[in-house]
Amino acid sequence: MTAAPSDWAQPGTAAYRRITFALFLAGFTTFSLLYSVQPLLPLFAQEFQVGAAASALSLSLATGCLAFAILCAGALSETMDRRRLMFGSMTLAALLNLLASVLPSWHGLLVARAVEGLVLGGVPAVAMAYLAEEIHPGGLGRAMGQYVGGTAFGGMMGRVGVSVLSDALGWRPALLIVSVIGLMAAVGFWWLLPPSRHFVRRQGVKLSDHVSAWRAHLAHPALPLLFAMGFLMMGTFVAFYNYAGFRLLRAPFSLSQSAIGLIFCAYLFGIVASTTAGSLSDRLGRAPALLTGIGLAVAGVLLSLSTWLPVVILGIVLLTIGFFVAHSVSSAWVGALGGRSKGHAASLYLLAYYIGSSTLGAFGGWFWDHKGWPALVGYVMTLLVAAVGAALVLRRRA
Repeated sequence: MTAAPSDWAQPGTAAYRRITFALFLAGFTTFSLLYSVQPLLPLFAQEFQVGAAASALSLSLATGCLAFAILCAGALSETMDRRRLMFGSMTLAALLNLLASVLPSWHGLLVARAVEGLVLGGVPAVAMAYLAEEIHPGGLGRAMGQYVGGTAFGGMMGRVGVSVLSDALGWRPALLIVSVIGLMAAVGFWWLLPPSRHFVRRQGVKLSDHVSAWRAHLAHPALPLLFAMGFLMMGTFVAFYNYAGFRLLRAPFSLSQSAIGLIFCAYLFGIVASTTAGSLSDRLGRAPALLTGIGLAVAGVLLSLSTWLPVVILGIVLLTIGFFVAHSVSSAWVGALGGRSKGHAASLYLLAYYIGSSTLGAFGGWFWDHKGWPALVGYVMTLLVAAVGAALVLRRRA
């Protein structure tokens, strides 16, 4: 069923504001919980006597399980109330993150984080599908940008807040506090988000129906390129952020955990960039905005080779802006091309996105452990060149 324009939430209305803020909270909760361990990787390596690449398992296992769960959640969202599914996922994930903060063993922490990734699958794909169904197409880019902005704010608070709190209280209390904040955000989400008005629950849906929907999206001329974009850009971003903290702890920088965390306030620029990119792509076209985002990321990665801290910080800012511009544009584009099976399209995009995080992000640890920062930069530049190629083909096909 296609909603008439008068039935969609229009920009400027109370319904639009409630929806976008509730989904902002969903993005915040997902990313603050998911990435709360990223600034703690050096502390994990020290406390549990593991290498840099092994410490990244606390993140890559969660994102890898999330990638698998997104497919299941995308299918489930076609038959289950989306508001309840997202709320349940946020609440369970916060409780599991809290459990990870008190478990004494490394393997216990990894198990809790892996299960947390599984339950979080109920948020990202469903959120994108909800927005595509409930928001007027003229405001979809802006709404998707605000949701991605929530993920940026959550990622920033997860990294910055945990860094500062871990210096003051230790990493376990820091993770516990972030988990409690996640529970509070889940309650706010439930109170704000209106029930779906245009979602039609599909009865008697079989596995073959889901497979057919996924196959149709993979045969689309443009969607697979957008899936590849999520894979490459997220892999680049996570590989860079995972190991930047290790580098900044060492000479010539020798920064404290709190100082490193404050540098990642660069996420504030990502929040602004997400919203701006959505609005601009609605007016000027998605392909130019996408290429601009990749170009900014390239510039940021190259600047990070400097040994002068202000230049490195500028590089982190540019990479962050570029990544969130590309992700915001790609997310809205997937929603626009998803047709009647928007949940399936969103789940495939996010499957690729989080596989990129867990595989490409973790693999960057090999370059850092064996060859140092210049090798890691060469690795992520290869990913970004591939992203430019995919964007150019996408521009022609779309």
